[in-house]
Amino acid sequence: VQLVESGGGLVQPGGSLRLSCAASGLTSEDYVMDHYVIGWFRQVPGKKHEEVACIMNSDGRTYYTESVKGRFTITRDDAKNTVYLQMNNLKPEEQTVYYCALGRREDYVPHSRQSLGCYYYGMDYWGKGTLVTVSS
Repeated sequence: VQLVESGGGLVQPGGSLRLSCAASGLTSEDYVMDHYVIGWFRQVPGKKHEEVACIMNSDGRTYYTESVKGRFTITRDDAKNTVYLQMNNLKPEEQTVYYCALGRREDYVPHSRQSLGCYYYGMDYWGKGTLVTVSS
């Protein structure tokens, strides 16, 4: 599995950016990954990558960390195997490297109340990150 992020850059405080995460290698001749979660994480001092938002491939359920609710939106385009993170009203303290990650969820039951497991140790594959700079 490979994850490639794009869309980072410079934005003024209060501005918007859309990050993209293109996933490949999800299927092969012998294997189909039925259930997985893709999420966005960001580097913060003193903590393994902080979770920002996650989305489940099979039913589209989402998770957002409290600080981004109402400002960030995670979506997916299944035809392109791409997940997006629309970030609005960005704050200077959100300037950091953003990573895309994927976690296998083979026992997941769609439309259930199962946790998506949107946290660092719940992910199996990581992209290399894209830098978001929030500055005037």
